[in-house]
Amino acid sequence: MAAPNSATNLELVDDCDRFPYFQTNPEAYERYMNTLYAFQVPPTDPDSPPPTVGLVLPRVAEVLRGLPDWEIDDDALTLTLTGGTDAASRSAIVAQMAAAMRKTGHFQVLAKWRNELYPVYATASAPTTTNHLFDIERAASPLFGIVTYGVHLTGFVRDPDAPHGLKIWVPRRARAKTYGSMLDNTVAGGVATGEEPFETLVREAAEEASLPEPLIRERATAVGTVSYFYIREERAGGETGLMQPECQYAYDIELPPDVVPKPNDDEVEGFYLWTVNEIKAALSRREFKPNCAIVMLDFFVRQGILTIENEPDYVQIVARLHRMIDLPKVR
Repeated sequence: MAAPNSATNLELVDDCDRFPYFQTNPEAYERYMNTLYAFQVPPTDPDSPPPTVGLVLPRVAEVLRGLPDWEIDDDALTLTLTGGTDAASRSAIVAQMAAAMRKTGHFQVLAKWRNELYPVYATASAPTTTNHLFDIERAASPLFGIVTYGVHLTGFVRDPDAPHGLKIWVPRRARAKTYGSMLDNTVAGGVATGEEPFETLVREAAEEASLPEPLIRERATAVGTVSYFYIREERAGGETGLMQPECQYAYDIELPPDVVPKPNDDEVEGFYLWTVNEIKAALSRREFKPNCAIVMLDFFVRQGILTIENEPDYVQIVARLHRMIDLPKVR
């Protein structure tokens, strides 16, 4: 039972997995689906339906009305990238569009321009080279509601005297970043075009936590994914209400006691080695960035810390940590 004014674990999942489910809230689900535009790309096979690669707010779709290489169907609620015949030509069209949007300053979210490309796939649950449709600037990806991918690493130390026999390294985000001063997972970052998830992990571990490459390659273990459908709010920066479905590749690493993560860039202010009970208290106070909170819950499930015996919403929580992320056609 949560203390008064504290968040339950299910409420933490609600904070991150925000898009309504048809099964539990059909009215809210239909409201979204009757408003959003399905961002589509013509299929290679003319007999196949076009893949939906994003869900776009009307105010974003409207900016593209009448532009070459883009087509809006208000009856079908579709936004179609009609130009380009392969990933390279589509990417060039999308890059030109995003740069023009940035130049006008119309969308605040583009102020966080990263010069980093995210891949867009025909099938979000199969992010492979054969499904790769085009690339998009990271800062522009929320405008088009595409599925993005990242890596999250939980670094822990064995301690027989600590509750559950371990402690976990937790960083606090830099104040100037989005979700400033909130708590994070030990290492986290987005998977850019052309980069394998584990290579992203190696790079981010060095940049964010000064963890050496040989240590990561030897000890980091892939433990699955965490997926959810976030809807952006003020702390994310820029426009609110943008669709942001994500899939995070989860990794664990047991660190030697003498290895201490240290900031190596401007992403975090510092690291704390906390007990499970200290982390549970911070979670209940909503001190963790929303997606980092549910990655931590997933770690607790896998470690047998969060169980059916001590969590009344256990089954729902576990299911919601692994949401199916292929996007539906709006109409």
